Amino acid sequence: MPRIRDSRGYTHLGAGLAGKLITMQETTDFLECAIEIARGAGAILLEGYGTAKAIHHKGTIDLVTEFDRRSEAFIVQALARHFPDHAIRAEEGGSVSGAGGYEWLVDPLDGTTNFAHNFPCFAVSLALTQAGRTMVAVVYEPVHAELFAATRGGGATLNGNAIHVSQNTALEQCMLATGFPYDLRTNPNNNLAEFHAFLLCAQAVRRPGAAALDLCYTACGRLDGFWELTLHPWDTAAGGLIVEEAGGRVTTAAGNESWLSQPSIVASNKHIHAKMLAVLAATQTRT
Repeated sequence: MPRIRDSRGYTHLGAGLAGKLITMQETTDFLECAIEIARGAGAILLEGYGTAKAIHHKGTIDLVTEFDRRSEAFIVQALARHFPDHAIRAEEGGSVSGAGGYEWLVDPLDGTTNFAHNFPCFAVSLALTQAGRTMVAVVYEPVHAELFAATRGGGATLNGNAIHVSQNTALEQCMLATGFPYDLRTNPNNNLAEFHAFLLCAQAVRRPGAAALDLCYTACGRLDGFWELTLHPWDTAAGGLIVEEAGGRVTTAAGNESWLSQPSIVASNKHIHAKMLAVLAATQTRT
């Protein structure tokens, strides 16, 4: 397999890899590169944190800032430079085609509304997928310098230390998190009925506003579970793998294991998963 190391030590993989299994060394190369790129993007976001920002509206309550775009440009350019045969799909439209069988899913600023209001809950999310499955995941929260990472079959970490999901089994003793779609005012599938149902049976429900972090907080036991109904692959690709590698379970709201290709997601410590799915089923969620 062709491999060329650049001056910074990153591995450039040759073309023609579609359908081939990722090796342990490749996984390490991909992860190390993703970590450095995520930290670089996080530094860009910190430049704008706590300052006045130019804010643009993609929708009534759907925002984008100059820092979303700067972070995305930095990430896409870095990934394309280090892995020229990899495809890239990013939230703000930065896409690169590739023939190597790998695709990076990029959220350059998860939690844009929080960031726009200088609320310290936002992150950079990078995930490398192969054949529709996440293989490498990095989520970096720059305000507190927390870096969550995982590789398929290699476990999950927070700042290099292994993390695991909680062991709570009673839903009434669990703290959950969720989010709502940007079109909640007009979309009947707006998660309000589900939110109300969980408020009545869980200990608490939070709405932090950054799905990637909600997933990571589930992975490290700060939360016991998370659900949302209308997300994109770049929202969940990294955090979903981190939950799985921390010992949790991830499905769609209907219990489908192929969660990456669907808009809904349920992530939990595994022990309460069936109970969460039952609550969602009772509110007629089927996606």
